[in-house]
Amino acid sequence: LLRRRHHCGYRFGLLVARRFLMSAAKPPSSSPEAKSDDSSASLPTRILRKNVPVTVLGGGTFATALATVFARQGSKVTMYMRNADTVRSINEESRNAKYFPKLLLPRNIVATVDPELAFRDAKMLVHAIPVQPSPEYLERHKKYIRADVPIISLSKGVHLKTLRFMVDVFGDVLGAKHPCAFLSGPSFAKELITEQPTGLVVASDSVDLAMDIQEFLSGRALRVYRTSDVVGVEVGGALKNPIAIAAGIADGMGFGYNTAALIVTRGCAEIRRLALAMGSDELTLAGLSGIGDLMLTCFGPASRNRSLGVRIGKGEKLDDIVASMNEVAEGVPTAGAVVQLADKYEVDMPLARAIYEILHGDPPREKIRELMGLPLSEE
Repeated sequence: LLRRRHHCGYRFGLLVARRFLMSAAKPPSSSPEAKSDDSSASLPTRILRKNVPVTVLGGGTFATALATVFARQGSKVTMYMRNADTVRSINEESRNAKYFPKLLLPRNIVATVDPELAFRDAKMLVHAIPVQPSPEYLERHKKYIRADVPIISLSKGVHLKTLRFMVDVFGDVLGAKHPCAFLSGPSFAKELITEQPTGLVVASDSVDLAMDIQEFLSGRALRVYRTSDVVGVEVGGALKNPIAIAAGIADGMGFGYNTAALIVTRGCAEIRRLALAMGSDELTLAGLSGIGDLMLTCFGPASRNRSLGVRIGKGEKLDDIVASMNEVAEGVPTAGAVVQLADKYEVDMPLARAIYEILHGDPPREKIRELMGLPLSEE
């Protein structure tokens, strides 16, 4: 009886497997629902393959998070950084002792301070260097960067001296044809590492590259959308940081949710004005890289820019706050660049201007009175 049951179960398994293979061989459904699902679209010629070697440039929190995501997808990941102690902790303990001492990283992540070793086998680069030093960093390392190796940028901000976004910085240093993509959206590094459900968006002029990265990174805890609106993604990712400083200032001064909602909403309106003036698609600012990232950065307790604002609101000096931080709050230099961009594109951005003036010494309460006393207008 047992032998007969085993034989029947075996035959049933074969039947199920045969039907599964036959259904998989059928062409995709032509129903409207199937067409609207991004995951059912056939990919063009692949630029990247799963499990390719990836080099992450930087050793900070988000560099570590993306290294972890790639490693869990099967890639050998090399993190290139200058901190020898962090390199040692990653290689010997599978931990980033500086930022995440209690979190165990995948064993297929290694780290090095040697650029020759870091770039040698890389089929993809992940740029996780702050925006302000990025031009000089790329100039110093461009001899190692092969023309056919795509770069994914995690950097959010505007270069203060040149008013250039990262897409422009890459073009200036590596050439306009170098394959680049820009990853953005509401995401704290620790929550990515601990696999909390997260959504991001990747932007690129290359549809093939954007689709490859989308497929490469998406998994059980990360869903990646794609867009060709590089300008919108870059503007949204950069300008949300000064607005988060403003939200933090209000919190530090003791104001409540009414004030926070006012700042975020009007901040979103100013971001939208500038992005449209620069050629962005309006819908991009309504997505993950726009309002999504803005909400997280303004309200999330792990936000560096919001935390900086809270301390300003409580009366601390900016120089003291910056000196005490482990990582860069990009909103500080970006605030100055935003004011210059507003002037360049003739966009009215009173909140952004007030944030810049507070960072340069003006009393927050005075700026609040000025903003609340602006001429009344339509929304």
